[in-house]
Parts: sequence; C-alpha cells; structure tokens
Amino acid sequence: MAKAKVKPVVKSAVIDKTIANAVDSLASACEAGAKAVASRSTDAKKLTLEGKRLAKKKTVLAKRKKAAATKLKKSPSADVRKLLAVTTKELAVVTKAGVKNREEKAKNAEELAGLKLGFKKASTFVKLIEKADKVLSKPAKKKKKAKR
Repeated sequence: MAKAKVKPVVKSAVIDKTIANAVDSLASACEAGAKAVASRSTDAKKLTLEGKRLAKKKTVLAKRKKAAATKLKKSPSADVRKLLAVTTKELAVVTKAGVKNREEKAKNAEELAGLKLGFKKASTFVKLIEKADKVLSKPAKKKKKAKR
C-alpha cells in the first residue's frame, strides 16, 4: 500500500518573509503609481494647452479665410487667390492636428483614470496595513490581579 504524502508544516519565518515581501511589493506599486499619475497629469496639462493653442489658431485662420474669400469676391487677383489657398491648406493642417490632439487627450485621460484608481487602492491598502501592523505590534497589557 502506498504511503500518503505528508505536507510539511509551514514555519513562522517563511510566513513572516512572505508577508514582508507582499508589503514591500505593495509599497513599490504605490510609489510607481504615484510617479505614473504625476507623469500622466503633466502630459494631460500639456495636451490641454496644445489644444487651446490649436483652437485659437483655427479661429484666427477661419477669420483670415473668410476675409480672403470676401476680398476675392470684390477683386479677384492672383495674390488674393494664393492667400486663400494657403490659408485653406493651413486651416486643414491645424484642424487635423486638433483632431489628433483630442484623440491623444482622450487616451491619456482614460489611462490617467485607471492609474488614479490603482494608486488610490494601493495607497489605501498600505495605510490600512500600517494601521493593522501598529495595532498588532503593541505589547500585551498586563492583567491586574483581582482584589479579594
């Protein structure tokens, strides 16, 4: 008859080491999350500023195009036609850049939201573990002898 395998009993040192490694991993995840959130936030600010700049430029070019079209109707000349064509091309480039900027901004916002959620979870876990560790590491209170 085959002998049943006996599982060895886990030692306390192994459990302590496993817990310490888990807490260290969580702390490093928290730090990495904080750095990632900071980085993505700066990217978001840059993308927002670029979007505002492009929107302003688009407005100026649209006004310039309208003025050139009006001028072309009044006195059609080669210079005015060329100005209108250049303005139209530039407006198309700025519009395309604006669309690209909005797409990047949306992707960044989605990633930033996920990073913030993960960072919030990790930091909450670290805080709770620290509180629990503080409670568990208090010395045991001595019991007072009962008076007879």
